[in-house]
Formats: sequence, structure tokens, C-alpha cells
Amino acid sequence: MATAELVLGLLSAGPAHGYDVKRGHDSWFPDSRPLAFGQVYTTLGRLERDELVEVVDRASEGGPERTVYALTAKGRERLARWLAEPIEPAPGGVDEMVRKVVATIRTGEDASAYLARQRAIYLHRIRELKSAEAGGDSSSWLVRDYVALHLDADLRWLDRALDRITEQKETNR
Repeated sequence: MATAELVLGLLSAGPAHGYDVKRGHDSWFPDSRPLAFGQVYTTLGRLERDELVEVVDRASEGGPERTVYALTAKGRERLARWLAEPIEPAPGGVDEMVRKVVATIRTGEDASAYLARQRAIYLHRIRELKSAEAGGDSSSWLVRDYVALHLDADLRWLDRALDRITEQKETNR
């Protein structure tokens, strides 16, 4: 994940402290893993070191000190370059689900049962995404659509895997 560039994007609206950056990220990606505070502050520190952000204020307001960061011109340039670059498709890597299916087959376990359990979990997650309240802006729906469509593609793969396993069992009889 391009955490540094996302932080630059979050700061493009104006100066903010780490808590606002974290909260902004989590609202942009409501169905993703929340951004850890430690990761936010580590990233802000690196961005400041690389002169992509600068400290514009340090305020305590009766509580702990909050450092406010703003984009520099160099940071805006980096963000613009990142936003303009297309992403290469991921290499044909194999994710954990595929590894588990192969391991289940190779160890003689019941792959059909595993596939059925996995399918149920994916269907449940798709239903959750589709029934999520329409809060937030349109970008949160873009994220949900992306996740749901990827889950749907995985479901199609699960169905195809089950068909192939069933065919193989019938051939071996």
C-alpha cells in the first residue's frame, strides 16, 4: 500500500495533525483495515524528513501536543506524479485461499467441504458490503464496489475449482 502517498493526499485538503490523517484515511476506506496511529506518525516523520510535508503548528490546547503538518510544493508534486501513474496488474501471485485449496487437495482432505465453507464466508461478506448504509461520499461506495467485485471473481473461481475437483473425482472412479 502506498501509505506515504495516501497521507499526502489526505493533507492536500489542508494542514492536519496525525489524528485527523488517521480519521480521514479510515473514512476514505471504511471497509478496509484501519490505519494504525503508529504508521501515521512514522509516515509523517519520513515525509517531513524528505521535505514533502512541513510542521506548521504545534498546539497543546490543554491536552497532549498536536503537531500540524502541511504539504510542501515538493509534496504536491510527488502526489500529482503518484496520482498520474497507472498501476501495473499484480503478478499472477497465489493468495492464501488458493494455497489452502491446493494444500487441502494434496493432503487428501475434503477440498469440496473447504470450498463450500469459503464460499459461504465470501457470500456473507458480499451481503454485508451491499447492505452497508449509504453514509459518506461516493468514494466509499467505490471502495465497497471494488471489494465486492473482487469477492465475486473469487466466488467464480471457487465454483470453477469445485467443478474441476468434482470432474477429477468422477474421472478417477
